[in-house]
Amino acid sequence: MLVAVLTFAGSLLVALLTVTLVHRVVSRIGRRSALFAGLARHAHRPALAMAVLVAVQFSLGVVARGDWRPVALHATGIALILAGAWLLAALLVVIEDATLARIRVDVSDNRHARRVHTQITLVRRVTVVVVGVLAAATVLMTFPAARAAGTSLLASAGVIGAIAALAAQSLLGNVFAGVQIAFSDALRLDDVVVVENQWGRVEDITLTYVVVHLWDDRRLILPTAYFLKTPFENWTRTQSALLGTVELDLDWTVPVEELRQELRHALETSDLWDGRVCVLQVTDAVGSFVRVRALVSASDAGRLWDLRCVAREHLVGWLRARHPGALPQVRVRELPRAAATAPVRAANGSSDNRVFGESADGEERVQAFSGPEQSTPAPPR
Repeated sequence: MLVAVLTFAGSLLVALLTVTLVHRVVSRIGRRSALFAGLARHAHRPALAMAVLVAVQFSLGVVARGDWRPVALHATGIALILAGAWLLAALLVVIEDATLARIRVDVSDNRHARRVHTQITLVRRVTVVVVGVLAAATVLMTFPAARAAGTSLLASAGVIGAIAALAAQSLLGNVFAGVQIAFSDALRLDDVVVVENQWGRVEDITLTYVVVHLWDDRRLILPTAYFLKTPFENWTRTQSALLGTVELDLDWTVPVEELRQELRHALETSDLWDGRVCVLQVTDAVGSFVRVRALVSASDAGRLWDLRCVAREHLVGWLRARHPGALPQVRVRELPRAAATAPVRAANGSSDNRVFGESADGEERVQAFSGPEQSTPAPPR
């Protein structure tokens, strides 16, 4: 009994000391390397569990005797499989984090970087799920009854697969949609989108849902299949730079050229403008107003929104201060009262008020529209 206790304690101590020593070395190297820093942060606990379970299984295999020994070895083996899956998943996460750290997204044109980030994030989730499923299957295969059942289930795998697919149709559809989104480049992390008449930024993409961070700090959570079935606006699909409009309904007396020059002056003094587009046009002139549209550009959606507000405020203030008559106004004019006399035919016999007759052209229209002439019967004698 004493030998068994000493063997168990000695193997456990060796395992703990080995893991602790390796962890300190990796942590020291991690001060200069992001990969080793990730290993020290994510792999320490699963490695510690793995080492302890190996020590326990070694001790049971060497000194354990009795009927409980097979049960203990079986339980330790199951725990060892789960710890190994935990360690493998942690190593995959470390590798994926190291890959993401090499790809910078804090640059002006980060479209490719955001695409890679989206793909790696979804691949990470897929790999973790696959490792978990394989670990569960391996644990089940350690039971003889489960192995026998697995052999018989292979014959009816098609029926079971059809039933499972029917039962989890929505879930599987979202999972496949998430994988398709990751590799189709239709949607990426940090993309600016308009969905459900809401403007926001893609904050997270999972295998089953997408989180959109709205402009007012709300979160809109949509299933991944939504983005394959429903049209949506992606403002950063090819680039982050955008165009925006500022429309004003003004009076007909507005000085368009001066307003155009003032728009350029306002944009040149703003750090929100990217210097690409500055256009002012009259796009409509119907009724009591003329519609003036200013087209401006910015490097991203947030700057564009602020730039449109700044340009609108500046133009309104300039018109109010310099040209108040150009602001929208409705004119009411009192017409002179008509004389209460009967209409009198012009003395010169003018025929400008008749279409048929009274002129050569009018006589031609009379002949053309009155039909063929009919002979008039002679009066009786």
